[in-house]
Amino acid sequence: MPHEFYEHMFRVPLPILEKLLRPAIVYLCLVILLRVFGKRELAQLNPFDLVVLLCLSNTVQNAMIGDDNSISGGLLGAFGLLAINWVVVHTIHRSARLTRLVEGRSTILIRDGKIDPKALEHESLSHEELTEVIHRNGFETFHQIRRCELEPNGTFYIEAMDPSPVEHHLSEIMAKLELVNREVVALRARGDAG
Repeated sequence: MPHEFYEHMFRVPLPILEKLLRPAIVYLCLVILLRVFGKRELAQLNPFDLVVLLCLSNTVQNAMIGDDNSISGGLLGAFGLLAINWVVVHTIHRSARLTRLVEGRSTILIRDGKIDPKALEHESLSHEELTEVIHRNGFETFHQIRRCELEPNGTFYIEAMDPSPVEHHLSEIMAKLELVNREVVALRARGDAG
């Protein structure tokens, strides 16, 4: 009985090289597919995107592990996946050209308060989704934005046309603090003189 238990738990029915190659191949294919389907998949997960990602992980599971439910096989598959990720990340960051090829370039969605409809369509973003993004970043209208870019990693870079209300309020506070500081220095000077 203990021998059968051990065999079922830890024996890897597939060759070790295959266990290491399967996750590497699936990983590279997924990187390419996510690159082809765009940055939107990384930008924000709506319910449909979440369902796709959950199904995607389940779909590729058997391709990565084969007919192996052993702990050893799972650990070998995890090692293979982490190893290929480490190699890809370190290789990409050594070459700016390769980084651009794999990650892509940022897409300008808003320039000087005007939306680029072709860029929105290219990134499969709706007007409502872009409105939600600018609201989350403290802007009320597109006219307040000098530049909005969707970065290759799926984040949004937003540059205000004018200082944002928070920046404006902060500069007012800093000006008042500077005035108070000057008055304190002047009072100290009078106190030292007297």
